[in-house]
Amino acid sequence: MNEQGIILFDGVCNLCNSSVQFVIRHDPAAKFLFAPQQGSTGAELLKKYDFHENNVNSFVLIQNGKAYTKSTAALKVAWQLKGAIRLMYLFMIIPAFIRNAVYTLIANNRYKWFGRRESCMLPTPELQKRFLN
Repeated sequence: MNEQGIILFDGVCNLCNSSVQFVIRHDPAAKFLFAPQQGSTGAELLKKYDFHENNVNSFVLIQNGKAYTKSTAALKVAWQLKGAIRLMYLFMIIPAFIRNAVYTLIANNRYKWFGRRESCMLPTPELQKRFLN
C-alpha cells in the first residue's frame, strides 16, 4: 500500500472526529488524508465509489483505487499507523460478518453513546493540508 489513503468520516459524529484525531496522532508520515462525508469532496468520492451519501453508516477508506468500509477499513488503517495499534490488524482473522456485526452495533449507536456536533470539525492551520473539502 503506497498510495496515500483518504478516510471519509461522519463530520458531525464525536466518535468519528475522535477517531480522526487518533489517526492524525499515530500517522506522523501523513499516509492519510481526511474528508467529511458531508463535504463536497466526501460526497463526490462516495458517489464515485457507488455509496449513497445518506446511507453510509461507516467511515470509508479509499486507497489504491479501492473503497473499504466498516471493520475492514478500520483494521487497514490501524495496520498503517505507528505503535501498538497495529496489533489490531490481527482481528482480520475473524470472519468479516462477525467483525462487521460489532462495528454496525457501535455505528448504529454512535450518536446516542458518543454524541454529535452541529457542524464538522475545523482542522488547525497546520493540519489543513490533510483535509479535503
